[in-house]
Amino acid sequence: MEEFEAKQLFQEISEYLLSLYDPERAEHSQRFFKTGKGEYGEGDIFLGIRVPVIRKAVKTYKDTPVDVVAMLLKSKYHEIRLFSLLLLVHRFSKAELVEQDEIYQLYLANTQFINNWDLVDSSAHKIVGKYLEHREREPLYALAQSKSLWDRRIAIIATAYFIGKNQYEDTLKISKILLHDTEDLIHKSVGWMLREVGKRDIEQEVTFLNAHYLSMPRTMLRYAIEKFSEEERKRYLKGFV
Repeated sequence: MEEFEAKQLFQEISEYLLSLYDPERAEHSQRFFKTGKGEYGEGDIFLGIRVPVIRKAVKTYKDTPVDVVAMLLKSKYHEIRLFSLLLLVHRFSKAELVEQDEIYQLYLANTQFINNWDLVDSSAHKIVGKYLEHREREPLYALAQSKSLWDRRIAIIATAYFIGKNQYEDTLKISKILLHDTEDLIHKSVGWMLREVGKRDIEQEVTFLNAHYLSMPRTMLRYAIEKFSEEERKRYLKGFV
């Protein structure tokens, strides 16, 4: 797409999404996604657009070229970034190898804009995980050791794609790397992925938990054992396994 046309389409999509501004819902989102000073979403700006409305917009603009999506990904507005990520997920699912490579590279080059848990959780496994299915997984380990909370969350959530393919090794290895992470959002995401492993192979999860539950953050453990029986949960939480 020519530069002038790309800018026109970028402007059209931006103006459409801005027209959906809902101040009351935006204010609620600002609180829900912790945008206050010192909080994980500090400084993020919301328009108050519901996710189903964003998904409908993705269908309307599903043929948007990747270079325009890249411009939208850098928006200061949370929902426009979410729109761009859902659009990348859609394009990736339909793309040939060359475009998949372009989208994957774009995603990893712009993780500073994938900076809240919903943005990560709606895209990491469907782009990064899927792309790496038959490739070396080293990029995930680099992300897992990043100073960025969101890079680390991308690393563990991306493994959800492998879990869906009954491949658990990377989830367990990255969980171990993140075992003593200081961020609550990482505790939750690791616990969640361990729980997903357990849904498919309980022995794998139990083996991991038995080795690490005494040193795991409480939130991580609670998320991981959520589907266990009440008696089993009590044993893990009291340290008597």
